[in-house]
Amino acid sequence: MVGARFIAVIDIGKTNAKLALFDLVEQHEVMRFSTPNDIVKIGVYPHYSIEHLWAFIIEGLQTLSAKHAVDAISITTHGACAVVLDEAGKLVLPVLDYEYTGPDTTALAYDALRPDFSQTGAPRLPVGLNLGAQIYWQAKAFPEKFAQVRWILTYAQYWAYRLSGILANEVTSLGCHTDLWNYNAQDYSTLVDALGWRKLMPPLRCADERLGPVLPDVARLTGLKSDTPVYCGIHDSNASLYPHLAARTPPFAVVSTGTWVICMAIGGVAVTLDAARDTLVNVNARGEPLPSARFMGGREYQILSIEFGDIPTEADTERVLARQAMLLPSVVGGCGPFPNHKMKWLNAEGLSAGQKQIAASYYLAMMTATCLSLIGAAGPIILEGPFSENLAYMQMLSATTGRDVVPSDAKGTGATQGAALLCNPALSPPAATHSVRETRTELRKYAALWQAKIGSSPH
Repeated sequence: MVGARFIAVIDIGKTNAKLALFDLVEQHEVMRFSTPNDIVKIGVYPHYSIEHLWAFIIEGLQTLSAKHAVDAISITTHGACAVVLDEAGKLVLPVLDYEYTGPDTTALAYDALRPDFSQTGAPRLPVGLNLGAQIYWQAKAFPEKFAQVRWILTYAQYWAYRLSGILANEVTSLGCHTDLWNYNAQDYSTLVDALGWRKLMPPLRCADERLGPVLPDVARLTGLKSDTPVYCGIHDSNASLYPHLAARTPPFAVVSTGTWVICMAIGGVAVTLDAARDTLVNVNARGEPLPSARFMGGREYQILSIEFGDIPTEADTERVLARQAMLLPSVVGGCGPFPNHKMKWLNAEGLSAGQKQIAASYYLAMMTATCLSLIGAAGPIILEGPFSENLAYMQMLSATTGRDVVPSDAKGTGATQGAALLCNPALSPPAATHSVRETRTELRKYAALWQAKIGSSPH
């Protein structure tokens, strides 16, 4: 028996939110809707428009259920986000945009309390990228409001709560540079107890756990069957990893591309992670520690793309390699393997738009390769998300690592596929076999020069 086949996946990314119906038998999206995840800049601080997202979800589920069977609902979201609720389950404070600088104002006091990297695997990050720093700032900046908090929910599980009425937290969201999770003890960190937050945390549930059916009001508003199950949900980069855990034998690496490029090593070489270079220990859906590194590659590409034009030609590639025109890090500072470097173009005078696009793709590949090296990644590199359609990026990534780059068959839907599989892991797809293997000497020389120009220091 196939079991749950058609899964409605809510995918809330930092830039856009998506609702897709995923067919687990055919392994593709049947329908998809999206909306910008715009930041509301009025009010007490910049925040996400939760009610806009909720209206988008309800309207999308209504459209899906009117046109197609929906067997279950699953959720995946970006990290560095939590929701604080009162006893009645209402928002106490708006859901903070993690790029807001407010948490920096309490950084000194927070740093005196936060656990060591050896406990949490979380580097100290700016603004609200450490979830603990966000919540600490909210508690200090709005003490009367924060006194009303009864529940602190991780983001994916908040949406599961809105749909099912069941409160839960989950380890992939707790384990992504939050300072809240001790990956060795598989329990909340010392910070949670030091600040008295443990009593505010709902029960821990597994990402693939069925929480319950949709609430009656949700069924009424959407037309979904009243017994449609809602699953707990998962952090988005771990959703991209999830299909490969069963399909592949270690060692391998998964690179999830979106606003953030997240590199994850499974069964690689043991290394000492460098907290100063945005390496960290994530936690996968099985609760296992996952050496990871990241940089804001999608955001960087978006910034650079203002100067791009038509699709680059082979002549563009040859000119970039001949001139050794290159971009050095970092386009977005404060994070990634070179957080304190300022971006710099070399030999770029007179480059065409297509040539700049090639050089930018090579830059992103070299940044990815650096991240993979920092976490001891080995074996084939599985590529998820939009960069899996960028041939120049894949060629340079293969050339500089000397390994196969395997673009996922999901073609930009890896997180959606992974979240859908939570509802029926028995329908996991076979491992993708098509790969890019690049051995051209010109690319390897380019990569070696890029590495020589920046050295190995994050400073």
